[in-house]
Amino acid sequence: MKKTISKTQAQEEIQEFFKEIGRKTPKEIKKMRKLAMAHKIPLKDKKNLFCKKCLIPYENSKIRVKKGIKSIICDKCGTISRKKIN
Repeated sequence: MKKTISKTQAQEEIQEFFKEIGRKTPKEIKKMRKLAMAHKIPLKDKKNLFCKKCLIPYENSKIRVKKGIKSIICDKCGTISRKKIN
């Protein structure tokens, strides 16, 4: 049987998960992303805590700011994610 939880329980579970993201594996991060998508919970600024491609939490990644754009280079796979700064 599948375990069904409410949206508020899912939000609490996601918040607890992202408090200690440094010790998480890509498999666990993928599971939380799927939970958020299933309950239509936006991750907003939590998406900036891990790489979009390899799902490894950012630790010693390079951060560059140039012309109002923040670039984060993943130290594991080398993927560049860019975010606009207001």
